[in-house]
Amino acid sequence: MRAVYEAFWTDQPADPEPWRWPARRALLERELRTGDRWLDLGCGAGRFLTVAPGGIGVDVAAAALERAALVAPGADLRLVEPDGTLPLGHGAVDLVWCSETLEHVADVLGLLQECRRVLAPAGRLVVTTPAHGVLRRTLLALARFDAHFDPLGQHLRFFSRRSITRALTAANLRPDRVASRRGSLVARASR
Repeated sequence: MRAVYEAFWTDQPADPEPWRWPARRALLERELRTGDRWLDLGCGAGRFLTVAPGGIGVDVAAAALERAALVAPGADLRLVEPDGTLPLGHGAVDLVWCSETLEHVADVLGLLQECRRVLAPAGRLVVTTPAHGVLRRTLLALARFDAHFDPLGQHLRFFSRRSITRALTAANLRPDRVASRRGSLVARASR
C-alpha cells in the first residue's frame, strides 16, 4: 500500500483540496489546547502542522513528508513503520488529529489501537472522514462507481456514525461525539 501513496503524493498538485482547508483548520484550532503535544496522523502535505506548535506529522509516504517539510519547515516529521506502528512512544501526545485518513487505511482497528497507545491517559482523538449517507452512497454508486468503488482506488471504506462508533469502541477508545458537519463525519473520542 505504501507504493500507492508514494505514487499519489508524487503526482499531487502543491496544494491538494484547498477548498476543504478552512473548515478543518477551524475544527483543529477548537480542539487544540495550549501546550498540547499533538499528532497529525496522515499529515500529507503538512498544512495542519502550521496551525499550532507541538505538532508531529506522520505519514506512510516519504513523498508526502518531503512535501510537508516544504510547507512546515522545521516540523517534526516521521514515517510510519512498515508494520503500521506509529513512530512515537506510549502516551506521547495529548491529541491525535486524523483528518480524511481513516477511509484510506486497510487495518482501521490496528490504526485506532495505535492511536490509543500513543495518547496520554487523558488524551483525545479527533477523526474526520467523508460523510456519505445512504442517499449519497447510492448516488455515488450510480453516477461515479469507478471513481469511488475502484478496487485499486485509495478509498477503502465509507463510515457511518454507527460504524465509526463501533470501530472506536473496539479499539478501547470512548466515543464522546460523532456528528456530520459540512460533508464530513467528525468523531471525537478519549482514551
